[in-house]
Amino acid sequence: MHYQRLKRGTPLDGPRKGTSQGYIRRDGYRFVYLGKNHGDAPRWVGEHRLVMERILGRPLLATETVHHKNGVRDDNRPENLELWTRQQPAGKRVKDLLAFAQDILARYGDVPDAAL
Repeated sequence: MHYQRLKRGTPLDGPRKGTSQGYIRRDGYRFVYLGKNHGDAPRWVGEHRLVMERILGRPLLATETVHHKNGVRDDNRPENLELWTRQQPAGKRVKDLLAFAQDILARYGDVPDAAL
């Protein structure tokens, strides 16, 4: 018996090898396995992030997150997802804010409407 089951008396939480549909974590997010054919090292990734990457046609940046419009974390339909950014301007001078706004327009000006 696994020590976690023995200690806590609960089933193991986490991925199982061989699951083709992935799994849903305790926090409600669905995760899928990216195998060796994906390019990066094999890993588990949030399905909502994969869907948004397909919409954008590029990998997500470290400052980007994906928001579920209806709050249901395993509802990963493209029309239910929004692209959010955590990037903040470095300063509050008008010059800095304008530079930040130009950077945002350059980065997201061509984002498909489906991601907004």
